[in-house]
Amino acid sequence: MPSAPRASPYTPDTEISQVADWLGFPVNSADFPETRARFRNDRWAGAVGLSGLNDDEWAQHFGRFIPLKDNLSQPLALAYHGHQFRVYNPEIGDGRGFLFAQMRDGNGRLLDLGTKGSGQTPFSRAGDGRLTLKGGVREILATEMLEALGVDTSKTFSIIETGEELMRNDEPSPTRSAVMVRLSHGHIRIGSFQRLLAHEEREQMEALVAYCLKHFPGPPPPADAPRRDEPAVQLLHNVVERLADLAAAWMVAGFVHGVLNTDNMNISGESFDYGPWRWLPAWDPGFTAAYFDQQGLYAFGRQPEALHWNCGQLAVALRLLCDAEPLIAALNRFGPLYMKAVARRWCWRLGVHQRDEEQDATLVAACEKQLRESGSQPDAFFFAHRGGQNAGGELAEVLAGYRSRDDNHEYWSDDAPQSMLIEEVEAIWSAIDERDDWQPLHDKVAAIRRMGEAHGPAPEPMGHLRAGN
Repeated sequence: MPSAPRASPYTPDTEISQVADWLGFPVNSADFPETRARFRNDRWAGAVGLSGLNDDEWAQHFGRFIPLKDNLSQPLALAYHGHQFRVYNPEIGDGRGFLFAQMRDGNGRLLDLGTKGSGQTPFSRAGDGRLTLKGGVREILATEMLEALGVDTSKTFSIIETGEELMRNDEPSPTRSAVMVRLSHGHIRIGSFQRLLAHEEREQMEALVAYCLKHFPGPPPPADAPRRDEPAVQLLHNVVERLADLAAAWMVAGFVHGVLNTDNMNISGESFDYGPWRWLPAWDPGFTAAYFDQQGLYAFGRQPEALHWNCGQLAVALRLLCDAEPLIAALNRFGPLYMKAVARRWCWRLGVHQRDEEQDATLVAACEKQLRESGSQPDAFFFAHRGGQNAGGELAEVLAGYRSRDDNHEYWSDDAPQSMLIEEVEAIWSAIDERDDWQPLHDKVAAIRRMGEAHGPAPEPMGHLRAGN
């Protein structure tokens, strides 16, 4: 959320222990040559009562992974399967990360601290279990920008440089190493359910559904939804609602995730697992972030389709517990929910109040048309037309009926908006890589957070995680 999260005391609560025996494997972290704190997200550390840690304590917990007080005694590498570019792969799982801790925030919500680059696990296969420092810096930039644009995302909690030299095929090597900690509501993936289906573990499937409904609760299914009282049906309705909103949030943000495999889809509906992400330089549905996505399966304009397909794979897994009919009914809600979420989020980012469904759809279509025809960069388009300003032709006619929101933040008087194009990302990394200059990164994070304050809280989606659970 763009506003600072509510501060709260440290409240450990290891609910994952209920399912840990079959959900993952206890592991140890790598013993790194050094642990040099490079980024600590005190903004979100305060939300879980950890902002009071000094730098040495921070490095001990998030670089050496000394357990937090009354928390998990040993990290847990989660087990899951997944469709990777639509090809089923049973040989995956947390190959370079683990679940490190769980605690409650000030709203009573259960949150996880998970890692990336913390060493090898039973799922590493030929991988070294490490993360490049550049990958960590890119994750900071992605999560901060998405949070400011109202997307439900994991938060980059900590980056610690670890003093190793890594060899990578997709960036100049040797390159510097890091270990990252992310904060999120959960790390249960669609792939977690696919694994239980593959092993025909009905009892564990029932337990995982119950865990998700308890800790990632949402509203009940519609009154006319068939078999709406069955837990598996309730869960799928919640996930469909969340992922429809997530797809809309990415599209309105102009964001391309890049790798939308089922093992990268979180049941909580949060965007996470960032790799080759990009922001659009221009409104192009065919724009693809990952160089290895040669068929454009996860191109910008195909992201809603990809998330709907992934929901379908969750429905297939839940067939272990439920008949097809009520699950299909839940899946059929994705399209209408997505369209409503696009309208809701589009008006929010444009700084105007919604009208009705038909008028909002007309507004979105008119904006997309102008984006395509003008070649405008999306961030510049939304900034220029904030509150219905500076529009001409057909767009001006459509916007004439919309009331603007009260936007008094000084950000809207800046010469240009914040954006996250690849050239700036590379420049920020080059300053770190070549001169060990972290100031451009810190300045960018501050500027993005200021932009988030100007936008204000994003509209609350259906299926959101309710407080107090």
